[in-house]
Amino acid sequence: MWSPVPSVRRRSTVAAAALTLLALSGASACGSDSSSPSNPGTPSDSVLALEPVLSGLNEPVFLTAPAGDPRLFIVEKDGRIRIFQNGALLATPFLDLTGVTTKGSEQGLLGLAFDPDYAANGRFYVSYTTTGATNGGTSIIARYHVSSGNANVADPASDTLILSVAQPETNHNGGGIAFGPDGMLYIGFGDGGGGGDPLDTGQDRTDLLGSMLRIDVSGATYTSPPGNPFAASGTFRHELWNWGLRNPWRWSFDRQTGALYIGDVGQNAYEEIDVQPASSTGGENYGWNVMEGTHCYGAQSCNQSGLTLPVITYDHGDGCAVTGGYVYRGSAVPAVQGHYFYSDSCSGFIRSFRMSGGQAVDRKEWSALSLGGVYSFGEDGQGELYVMTGGGDLYRFAQPSP
Repeated sequence: MWSPVPSVRRRSTVAAAALTLLALSGASACGSDSSSPSNPGTPSDSVLALEPVLSGLNEPVFLTAPAGDPRLFIVEKDGRIRIFQNGALLATPFLDLTGVTTKGSEQGLLGLAFDPDYAANGRFYVSYTTTGATNGGTSIIARYHVSSGNANVADPASDTLILSVAQPETNHNGGGIAFGPDGMLYIGFGDGGGGGDPLDTGQDRTDLLGSMLRIDVSGATYTSPPGNPFAASGTFRHELWNWGLRNPWRWSFDRQTGALYIGDVGQNAYEEIDVQPASSTGGENYGWNVMEGTHCYGAQSCNQSGLTLPVITYDHGDGCAVTGGYVYRGSAVPAVQGHYFYSDSCSGFIRSFRMSGGQAVDRKEWSALSLGGVYSFGEDGQGELYVMTGGGDLYRFAQPSP
């Protein structure tokens, strides 16, 4: 179990496993569901099951794989990347960063992304927290290479620092990383922690917190692509892609359309899913801390001009901290093709919707698939989806057995 942050008021949890990294919203959960799924019959309950794959993992927070690779690379919060291959969890980690990774509160090894040309160049990127001069230490984005003699082990001496960001507190690190369809590396950082964004980083474009970044890592370190919304600004950070986020805990690209889906954890009352269409050129302001979900934060009214509102919200009668997922593009369950799946770290529900005309439609709760303490979703090299829990369990999306 991960320790709650003493300085931030915590919510009551529905599942004991949720008092961890994903107890991120910092408040008590109460109230009614303001956005329960409106079309529970689409698709049918009978088309989807969660098939157990593995148990006994140590706080798994992510899963991914290079394109087409049959292995699963599982990220454990304490600093290890494990490989699941041919039905077995390999004893030797792919990479062990336990010696440099801080593990308090919402810190840890939080992200992994394989270079689109991994098969040729062996490069991959990690996101983790380590010690530093500030209270929350430092978020690190680093590049590594697979070893030359063993495809299941990385070279620990190959690390190259790409980016470091000081964290004011030990929570709201974000830490997700992924390559977009444009080949750029995207990075999601939270607002730096504390209740209510005390440093106002969510609306501050002169820092990297509370934002999604987009950088080019094809060179020795990184550059900011000229297509970024503030690439030519003399004031704002050139790395910014969008901002106004509180804590983007698990976000992903639709591998077919290129749309970006962000699960952004709320504060006291509301959770949200934001969707950036593939046609976007960046620069969206998702509202934090002016707004929480579709509601003004800490005020009866607020100026919403220029803000991009979420496509899905729900209140804390339904959970405490959203866990963003993926649009399903695998082949194992054809009936849910194109549906985006997400969960909550406290209530552990599994929900889905489909985007059509800029709106979330075919919203559904998969009541028979509810789990306790859903930490993350993952996508393998073939586009199949997985779910991880705080109890160390891994499940795969599958069709129900006859």
